[in-house]
Amino acid sequence: MREQTTRQTRIGGRLRRLRQDKKLTQAQMAVALGISPSYLNLLESNQRPVTVNVLLRLADKFQMDLSALVGEDEERLASDLMEALSDPLFDGQDLKASDARDLAANLPAVARALLSVYQAYRRGAPAPEPADALEIEAPFAGAPSEEVSEFLQARLNHFPPLEEAAEGLWLEHGLALLSLQQDLVKALAQRFGVDVEIAPAEAMPGLLRHYNPMNRRLMLSEMLPGPSRTFQLAHQIAFLGARREIEALVSGGKFTSAEADALARSALANYFAGAVMAPYARFHAAAKAARYDVDVLRNRFGLSFEQTCHRLTTLRRPGQEGVPFHLTRVDIAGNISKRFSASGIHIARFGAACPRWNVYDAFATPGMLRVQVSQMPDGERYFCIAKTIEAPAAQPRGGLLHRTSKLAIGLGCHVSHARELVYSDGVPLDDAALTTPIGVSCRSCPRRNCSDRAMPALAQRLEIDENKRGMSTYATSE
Repeated sequence: MREQTTRQTRIGGRLRRLRQDKKLTQAQMAVALGISPSYLNLLESNQRPVTVNVLLRLADKFQMDLSALVGEDEERLASDLMEALSDPLFDGQDLKASDARDLAANLPAVARALLSVYQAYRRGAPAPEPADALEIEAPFAGAPSEEVSEFLQARLNHFPPLEEAAEGLWLEHGLALLSLQQDLVKALAQRFGVDVEIAPAEAMPGLLRHYNPMNRRLMLSEMLPGPSRTFQLAHQIAFLGARREIEALVSGGKFTSAEADALARSALANYFAGAVMAPYARFHAAAKAARYDVDVLRNRFGLSFEQTCHRLTTLRRPGQEGVPFHLTRVDIAGNISKRFSASGIHIARFGAACPRWNVYDAFATPGMLRVQVSQMPDGERYFCIAKTIEAPAAQPRGGLLHRTSKLAIGLGCHVSHARELVYSDGVPLDDAALTTPIGVSCRSCPRRNCSDRAMPALAQRLEIDENKRGMSTYATSE
């Protein structure tokens, strides 16, 4: 596993909980693992990293899934908690990054409860009931978008029932890539009795798609480009032909509101649409052969840049996996509207993110692909590409005062996978001078001498010297 070779794995809290669940003393567990009680005590207190041999003995003696011990859930929880605690609300509390890590490792249920309370505070909503908040397996009780993001993240953005439903649609209707849009129109008519109309923009003010279940008519705006039209056709088929699969997945998500349920259904319908436009086996093989060249893939499968990047994040079928990617979508104000990470990188959930990510640099060069080798404060390095896209418009873009909405898409992986991507050719991945130090957000980032720092770091005491000026108001020398 990459985590075992690139960072020290510490599982003290989980190891202690396992021992307590088994009702064993430290001496008894030490005997079972073939180690000394004193070494077990050091492991449980996170004063020593666990070795591969001990992990294998744990798996053998206690029928443990290693991923449950060394997965990234604890690390992500600590990062999310640190980001929440970086809110100015907690100024003056002398909180440190180590406090967040210790809480996530030793009391994860309490850490999740604190996150739920904090998210409720941000929304101005009542805090969740204690019984729900303290349930270890409960989803993150926050805004609907946060719940759905957590739902996708927990399942690695891969849903086999929807992949199978998409493959069934291809087989049943004899779909073909070159005529996919026309084939989906026929499938809607023949299987569901739905008529499709490409409507003038003035007939659909503010809308890109409108389905009327009473007369079974689907109207698509003429403003939608080709890939988006195909996507919306498949999206509609998801609700008509894969409703059972979608409802089962939503039910398993245990969302806390009707709004989150509806948003999850939409996200899963989008997933189905992506699976229809880019069938798994064919897309996976093409991605490997083209070395994840987004332009090659989007032209071959009739996708947009964003659709291609998003589909690449879903390639997690066991035995047929793609590169584990992370994906972000941001607007020019820095708001993150899409977030997923299988690469291990932590993406901001609360407030502003790090301005050094190349997904923000992309706005300086619209339409140009940006490449970045970056390093997080924990030492992990990532290889990322980013590019701006234009958001679909419901109305014609004209007039002197009309503005074009732009978004930026960031796609990246751990640097250990970078050479699998065509974009790494000629890039000296090990050159420290070309590596950009980044963080999750200013408040949670420990880097001191950063010219982009916009606010003080929570983990460090703010020291203002009237006789000195660092790289920024809040930056000091290391």
